[in-house]
Amino acid sequence: TLPPIQDNRDKLCTMNGALSDILVIDLSRVLAGPYATMLLGDLGARVIKVEQPGSGDDTRRWGPPFTAHGESAYFLSANRNKESITLNLKDERGRAILRTLVAGADMVIENFRVGQAARMGIDYASLSQVNPRLIYCSITGYGQTGPYRHRPGYDTVIQAQGGLMSITGPADGPDGAGEPYKAGVAVVDVTAGLHAALAMLAALHHRQQTGQGQFIDIALFDTQLSWLVNVASAYLVSGQPPQRYGNAHASIVPYQTVPTADGYLMLAVGNDGQFSSLCEALGLHELARDARFATNPQRVAHRQALLPLLEARFRTQPTERWLERLLAAGVPCGPVNDIPTALADPQAQARQMVQMVEHPVAGPAPLLGPAPKLSATPAHIRSAPPLLGEQTDAILREFCGYDEEIIATLRRDGVV
Repeated sequence: TLPPIQDNRDKLCTMNGALSDILVIDLSRVLAGPYATMLLGDLGARVIKVEQPGSGDDTRRWGPPFTAHGESAYFLSANRNKESITLNLKDERGRAILRTLVAGADMVIENFRVGQAARMGIDYASLSQVNPRLIYCSITGYGQTGPYRHRPGYDTVIQAQGGLMSITGPADGPDGAGEPYKAGVAVVDVTAGLHAALAMLAALHHRQQTGQGQFIDIALFDTQLSWLVNVASAYLVSGQPPQRYGNAHASIVPYQTVPTADGYLMLAVGNDGQFSSLCEALGLHELARDARFATNPQRVAHRQALLPLLEARFRTQPTERWLERLLAAGVPCGPVNDIPTALADPQAQARQMVQMVEHPVAGPAPLLGPAPKLSATPAHIRSAPPLLGEQTDAILREFCGYDEEIIATLRRDGVV
């Protein structure tokens, strides 16, 4: 059952966003690049998505599920607030059209393999001659340098190679063996998109000060390593390889799921005061006075003694009862929801994190809403994800001045 959805079909935003004067040419496909440009589009940028004639972004075919009109849910997830033009970049006429678009653009983003853009003459060195103020972002698996730079990059491969899977999954057993798990979402792609958007905005600020564009090199591998954060830091400080803790935390106790009478609850006890409040709410006053559990380092050292005592008490009441008592006591905790429950949560509804947007041809589409909430220049969904090549004719008329006869010839020749 779908959750209640904020209906914005009759009130798409007409307010200018923070980036309303910025034009982005999106040559990327799949997730990392499209996610970055979607974020820029949410903030008001005009995003023109360039796609291969006849096929378009790979994710247009990644399904099921598909909408009644045949749009894949995967494509919908990362392509709102964009226009779509089809261009055959293997044809010089297609590249000439791209150069015309770039001449008036602020940003270009692509995720071709290393060297592929240069072979087509659409790399930063080439396009910056057309537009010296251009900010050009390239997203690849391993970056533009290093021994792996020519390897293809895929999220799950990077999760494995970058160490994430080694710390994700059930806790190691007595024999030290435990199956490594990938994350349930393509977190490397999504985080690379966030890094790309952040870097492009930083480059935009630099350009405002100097008038200079620049090249941005984003690697999925670098991204994965960068957000190992405290886990990598713990290894660098201690020299001890991190291990899997399942849903528990290596450095904080209790900070994990606990079984209740009817399910699970997530505890996040981050300091000694919260632990004392937890013991009070559970009626386990003696634990707060036990020298083995008085401080977090001691609780970490004696987690095997503490956790069974907590779990035995949690199993006596249902999740909702414990949530009520712990939240009243100021103990950080939450339910372990499935996706439908999370999207239907009153907090998600209050924050408009699920919205219905109307497409003039494809009909209504349920989409996740933008996460940032800006007071003066709100992030908004202005348009549903485009159909393949939906704005091709309009863009060719606007940027190139082509008439219908020229456009028809380009279509006949497979250029658009």
